[in-house]
Amino acid sequence: MKLVVAMVLLTDVLCAQIGHAPVNADSAIIRDFEKRVAAYLQLRKSIESNLPKLKATPSEEKISHHEIQLRHAVREARKYARPGDIFTPEISAEIRRLIAMAMHPDGPEIRQSLRSAEPVQLHLAINEKYPDGVPLQTTPPSLLENLPALPPEIEYRITGRDVVLLDAKANLIVDIIRGVFS
Repeated sequence: MKLVVAMVLLTDVLCAQIGHAPVNADSAIIRDFEKRVAAYLQLRKSIESNLPKLKATPSEEKISHHEIQLRHAVREARKYARPGDIFTPEISAEIRRLIAMAMHPDGPEIRQSLRSAEPVQLHLAINEKYPDGVPLQTTPPSLLENLPALPPEIEYRITGRDVVLLDAKANLIVDIIRGVFS
């Protein structure tokens, strides 16, 4: 035991001497994902700040018009967005692992929750609008607890076998992990 502690301390000292802190690989992957989500959100907010301000209104038409303008502007700014820009292969693997962990003890309850919540079978694409009239399936809380936290404007959604990252304010598909659920 003393040998293990000494080796850990020696590793920390050597890392400090060469200017590197020891890194938890999973933590670094999640931090990278959080930075990518934050960068997307900063872009979206920057774009929104250049649009005419939406004043408080009960008019669904004005709200819808603002959403359409925002979505179009974000889509134009991200016209070269591709799968994996935010859900990198590393975070996609980590999310798959975290979902598998959640499914192990709570799998039957999660599957039942997904089946009973109007399952949505769509083939969505990045920068596409989430279709009107199609229910937004809620992600079971026991599953969300295992996933990296998101800002309130960004949501995880499950569509069939896929996990979707949805910008709720612009109603825009930001990224997708295909084939997560069997």
